[in-house]
Amino acid sequence: MQSPRYWQKKLHINQQIVVKPVPCNIAGMKIGQMMLVPTAKLIDDFIRLIPFGHQLDIPSLRHRLAQAYDAQVTCSITTGFHMRTVAEAAYEDYLSGTSLESITPVWRVLSNNAPTSKKLSFYQDFIAPQRKKECLF
Repeated sequence: MQSPRYWQKKLHINQQIVVKPVPCNIAGMKIGQMMLVPTAKLIDDFIRLIPFGHQLDIPSLRHRLAQAYDAQVTCSITTGFHMRTVAEAAYEDYLSGTSLESITPVWRVLSNNAPTSKKLSFYQDFIAPQRKKECLF
């Protein structure tokens, strides 16, 4: 059984942001392209900047992160892992009574068809209502 605030602890692990060449053709990235390997905290911080009523899909999020770090691509695999961490940490905050204004608005990135959404047991109870509230379809 996971300890309370397990995902919050994962979110705040001290990791370094890395930009390096893609080692092989994988997940739509080409060998030699400069690739941002983001941290969960970087993704969390970036999502917090998305204004109320606006949304980004995961590819757009990755593109903007890459631009911000002078990279050509953002690692899609790492982004997927960290999106789950960010979403689960946001849900932990929600369950602990944190106000929605203080929670990372993952609903502005996670649509119903986002790959990460399919891994979340709470999509319909937490994310979908927030998307509806902000008219994000």
